[in-house]
Formats: sequence, C-alpha cells, structure tokens
Amino acid sequence: MPQDSYLVGLIGAGIGPSLTPALHEREADRQGLRYLYRLLDIDTLGLRPESVGELLRAARDLGFDGLNITHPCKQLVIEHLDALSPAAEALGAVNTVVIADGRATGHNTDVTGFAASFARGLPDARMDHVVQLGAGGAGAAVAHAVLTLGAGRITLVDAAPERAAALAASLEAHFGAGRAQAAAPDALGTLLAGADGIVHATPTGMAAHPGLPFPAEMLHSGLWVAEVVYRPLETELVRTARALGCAVLDGGGMAVFQAVDAFRLFTGREPDAGHMLEHFAQLTVPGTELRSSGAAASSG
Repeated sequence: MPQDSYLVGLIGAGIGPSLTPALHEREADRQGLRYLYRLLDIDTLGLRPESVGELLRAARDLGFDGLNITHPCKQLVIEHLDALSPAAEALGAVNTVVIADGRATGHNTDVTGFAASFARGLPDARMDHVVQLGAGGAGAAVAHAVLTLGAGRITLVDAAPERAAALAASLEAHFGAGRAQAAAPDALGTLLAGADGIVHATPTGMAAHPGLPFPAEMLHSGLWVAEVVYRPLETELVRTARALGCAVLDGGGMAVFQAVDAFRLFTGREPDAGHMLEHFAQLTVPGTELRSSGAAASSG
C-alpha cells in the first residue's frame, strides 16, 4: 500500500519562481497526502552544476522520496544514479529521480509532458518539417516527443553544434535515417522560412535570461511556435509570435503534464490532470503570487 507522507525536491539553477512545488503539493492536498516539496537551487547555494551528485547524496541521506531535476543538471545527474528507465537511457537526460529501497532511478517525464501538451494545444499542426532550437537535456526530450508525435523530420540547431549533431545521430538511430539532422545556427533563418513550425528549447525567455532566442524577423505567420519556457508563461517569443498571427503553444502545458507524470512516479497514485491544469491556471493569474503549503509558487 502506498505511503501517505512524502519528501521531494527540485534541483536546478534559478528555480526560485518554479510552480512545480505548488502543483505537486496542491494535488497531494487534494488526495489527503502529507507532501513537502523543497527547492535545492544551486545558484542560491553557491554550487556548480557538477555538484548535483552531492545534492543527490544528501537527499538520499535525509530521506527524500524523489527529486525533479532541471537545467542545467539533467544530463550531469546520470552518472550518480543506480538505474535509468528505458526512456531516460534513450534520451541521455533525467528530470525525475525516484529514491526507494536504497536505489535512485532516473526517469524522464519531459517527453510525455511535451507530447501531451502539444496534442492538446496544437492538435492540427502540420509536422512535415520541424525546426528545434536547443539540443540540451530538455531539447533531447522534446525532440523525441516531436518525432513520436509523427513529425516527418526535425532539424536541430544549438549554440554548441556538436551537441546538435550528437542528438541528431541518436534520434536517427532510434527513429530511422532521414528523420533528424543538425544545422549551424547561422542557417536558422533559412530553415524557418520553409519549416512548418519551431520548438524553442533553450533557457532564453526565462526571468533570468530575458529576450528573444533569435531575431523576430525570422518568424512568419505560416509557422507554429512551441515554447518550453513557462516562467514567464508569456515569453517574448510567445508574445511576438502571437502578434504575427502564428499558432502558439506556451510552456505551461508541458510543465503541468510532466508534473502529472512525476507525481505518479513519486507516489504510485494517479493524479488528476484536469485539477492540476486548473491549479496551474490559478497560479499564473497575472499579478498574483500564490503559495501551496508554504512552498514558493514557481517552476521546475
């Protein structure tokens, strides 16, 4: 029988505004569980990303039941885990760690989270050719989701070209030849001119990294735009694309659905996605700072 008390946390950089604690704690309250969600912000703690292993060991020693992992630690945490789910192993990125029976097992709920959000928010989007900016931990998950959703091919662009090339090779090994390729950043404008849509999977647009990830003139009304950043919910990219008439998917749905899947992994209980979507909408009312069970209402 599942336990009724949980201690979980989020490891990442600049996570003070994360809404993940509130999403988890509100759903736990609804189910009558005692659930404490703590932020372990490496910026606040003065730690480097490579310290994720030390934080994981401390969490295990302190009796944590699980951890969410976000930028920039989703790949760095892997070497410190005892096991990986098949999805996390295929991706080479972990955003959820379940700690049980003395073992830490890595999972990835970003893939299913993005897929569920995209199917809900852009159900009729053309996907013959999708361009994705960003090939890091979140980017790997989102690219897998895009191809799983039926995209014909995806072109990856990253500030570190070798990272985009490595992800493209991994995707082709998994989905088949011709489904993924890498391109240099200076090719982005040309790529977008002929693409059906773009997925943005870099930190640009977050409160700590404001601005557009590429020049606004590269956007056009024939593109759909899917954002991964959700704090703020309306990033400059979302706002600019919407003003141009693009079909737009903000990062909120992915945040909720990855939390739905992580809650299930942590507790073994079925969360109510509808209620969690409602909670998220309440937490993102402009000008409102909401808290859940004492945890800061903000994001992972």
